[in-house]
Amino acid sequence: MDYYGIGYSNIRLPNSTNSYVYKYDTRINTFPEEVFLHEFLHSLERTAGEYGYEIPALHDYEKYGYKDEKIIGLKDWYQDYMNKNIKTSNENIGLPNEIYNLKPANNLDFEYSYKIDEFNEPQNIIEEIKQLLKNVVYNVKNIGRAFKQDNINLNVEKE
Repeated sequence: MDYYGIGYSNIRLPNSTNSYVYKYDTRINTFPEEVFLHEFLHSLERTAGEYGYEIPALHDYEKYGYKDEKIIGLKDWYQDYMNKNIKTSNENIGLPNEIYNLKPANNLDFEYSYKIDEFNEPQNIIEEIKQLLKNVVYNVKNIGRAFKQDNINLNVEKE
């Protein structure tokens, strides 16, 4: 996902006390690791784009003859995507080898990162409001740092 130029993933899993199973489309996901791999590959896809590499879109597996298999999901697609082994009439395409060694093109998100309480979901409206306010304060601080770093001046006219 992309939110104001910041890439992130939020994957929620049921805890063991829930009596339901996560379902994707009409089948039970028999390769649950696929969700994590898929979101990770989105981050590599974005980094590749920021560095100017032309790669197939992660969701375009059907255009290249891949299918979402009942037992293994998109495992074959992801393997070939990651190893630049998707066959076309001209060449093999996919993620370039060097993408695994590149940092994201925009480091600002990492210089001012903060640890989130990823396992502590808000339990009531008060906790939700506290989390929202914490995020607003964090984002305002980051905007201020970005302006300082890029030497951007805001000119506000007084009446």
